[in-house]
Amino acid sequence: MKRTAPSAAPHATRILENLNTVVLLFGRDLRLRYMNPAAEMLFAVSARHMVGMEAGALIHCPADVARARLSRSLESGRPFTEREMTLPLGEGRSVSVDCTVIPLSDEDGEGGLLVELQQIDRQLRISREEHLLSQHQAARDLIRGLAHEIKNPLGGLRGAAQLLERELPDPALEEYTRIIIDEADRLQSLVDQMLGPNQLPVMSEVNVHTVLERVRGLVQAEYGSRLQIERDYDPSIPDLYVDSGRIIQALLNILRNAARALEGQDGGRIRLKTRILRQFTIGSRRHRLVVQITIEDNGPGIPEAIREKLFYPMVTASEGGMGLGLSISQALVNQHGGLVECDSRPGCTRFHVLLPVENPNGKK
Repeated sequence: MKRTAPSAAPHATRILENLNTVVLLFGRDLRLRYMNPAAEMLFAVSARHMVGMEAGALIHCPADVARARLSRSLESGRPFTEREMTLPLGEGRSVSVDCTVIPLSDEDGEGGLLVELQQIDRQLRISREEHLLSQHQAARDLIRGLAHEIKNPLGGLRGAAQLLERELPDPALEEYTRIIIDEADRLQSLVDQMLGPNQLPVMSEVNVHTVLERVRGLVQAEYGSRLQIERDYDPSIPDLYVDSGRIIQALLNILRNAARALEGQDGGRIRLKTRILRQFTIGSRRHRLVVQITIEDNGPGIPEAIREKLFYPMVTASEGGMGLGLSISQALVNQHGGLVECDSRPGCTRFHVLLPVENPNGKK
């Protein structure tokens, strides 16, 4: 069956054929009569195989609800729009779309429905990334302000304890001044960790898989045969111009978190995956090439209560953790013009580390 818009003039057909918006036309029986090339690309199948398919089998979100809404619109003659709708596409794929349904009538009174689907994944992702970047910057500014207010009195406290220690008549009392000094040092170290490295980065060309193998080896040495780490690397990825020590630390924090999440779980597995993304936007900046490093585990997932503030300092899901690892990882990757993202559900948690090949530090 040909992909031809019923009763459409040639110029109208040409317009439909060249739209980026997905256009579907259903008859009154809610069977597909036409789909444009953008729809073929979205569903990854040719119109020849789709025309005649029932609406519920094509737009299953879920199918019964979709068919009921379409039928109601057809009977009432009223259009409707669904915003930010998740559209399952099969094989684990899904997209976010704005869906508009418009009832039609033709000269024969047969009528039908015009369905427009506008993909909004990219806009939602950019908005989410901009929020994540601004959230992280706000947290960093807050930490810097607190660090300034904490470090000054800590220095005075430590100095006073040292002077007191020298004047004490009984050496046994030095135990108390030593506690004051040690706790001041511990708080100083905590503040320094929260601020991250204060030296300039040491940049060099690095193979991303060499870095990943170093990180994998460190974590595998800690956990041994209890931990299964799979690799899915893209060998075509070009070298990155980065501070390898900082990227190793960023990835190590994430991979250790994944390993901790799997402790005590039978069949625990971590997967390391690399891919190259082309013409990809990080925040508001578009990059020609971006390396995506994915660290995926099949653990219990991140509690929903902390997902939105996961990269804030002192936020942790692990017992006994300080909650600095992910915040530090985000800061280290941000220094390279990149971003760390996370999506999580029970049984599957993915951290995506995005690093532009054309680094803002001047290379590539």
